[in-house]
Amino acid sequence: MKHALLPIAVGLVVLMGTSCGKTPEAKPADQTRDARREARTAGRDAAKTAGETKQGPLTIGVMPKLIGIDFFNATEKGAKLAGQELGVEVVFDGPVTNDVQLQAQMLETWIARKYDGIAIAPNDPDAIAPVLEKARKRGIKVISWDADSKPSSRDFFVNQCTSRSVAKTLMDVMAEGVGLNAKYLILTGSLTAANQNIWMAEMEKYRQEKYPGMTNLSETPKASEEDQALATQVTTDCLKTYADLQGMFAITSVALPGAAEGLRKAGAAARVFLTGLSTPKTMREYVHDGTVKRFVLWNPVDLGYLAVYAAVATAKGELQPGAASFTAGHVGACRVEGDMIILGDPIIFDKSNIDNFDF
Repeated sequence: MKHALLPIAVGLVVLMGTSCGKTPEAKPADQTRDARREARTAGRDAAKTAGETKQGPLTIGVMPKLIGIDFFNATEKGAKLAGQELGVEVVFDGPVTNDVQLQAQMLETWIARKYDGIAIAPNDPDAIAPVLEKARKRGIKVISWDADSKPSSRDFFVNQCTSRSVAKTLMDVMAEGVGLNAKYLILTGSLTAANQNIWMAEMEKYRQEKYPGMTNLSETPKASEEDQALATQVTTDCLKTYADLQGMFAITSVALPGAAEGLRKAGAAARVFLTGLSTPKTMREYVHDGTVKRFVLWNPVDLGYLAVYAAVATAKGELQPGAASFTAGHVGACRVEGDMIILGDPIIFDKSNIDNFDF
């Protein structure tokens, strides 16, 4: 029987070799065993490498609302510095526009790559929540920073300042600049940005308490969509529309220089007092030429730095719910309120101190 089957087997080998366009060649049994052995070894090596990767340096993905603007460039500097100090890999990347769907797409890639932690500044807290919740289910620790996401979608929120302190500082600067009966408008970045919406709500509450004579001339805030040219155009339009406009808040790092350019082009800096939130680097020329007298911010370098420290500590299990404080390198001890880590208080910039800052 064995001899009868041999021609059939040989014929099959010849047929298989011919169908691939190759000259028929018998493959020795020891070669087949070697190939199988190599495959098994490769599999063990791959598993070993995967294990070593998880035991090696952590990988933390840090995502701003968008890349390429001074504010988030400064946070990147702080994030990378923290990564160096902690011996972790920091991947800092984000969309080129404030698009939450692009953020979600990039996060899917980070989840697939099994990053140890994600620190994100969401463009929309609700829209980004499902993908963040997916990351958490996969064992990835999630930190929100600059703006919060839904609490169920992250472990901690790294907040630059309390919303109350930002609102209070902005309204006090406006009152000092224009007076207790100022008529003003607010130019925001995106109408879906959680941090900006919270700041505006707190500004209104504080206005009612401290400055009831002030008037917000628009029922809804103006939006610049984090586009500086659009902020300039919106400001120009507002100057034409509101003849009694005395003050203007521009509460993002892109909106404020855009609004300042609109005032400067219109020669309206003496008529309208402009303040808001932006970086010293961006606002330096407008402060020195008198277009903007005073504006507000915090240290964005330290914000990015703190976000990475918090993400690493959470990934390692060193930062747990219920903590009252958290210490991060040169930033020092930061207070923790519930699941929110607070960097500090706002800084007011003017001609006297703006040249002391390089971000």
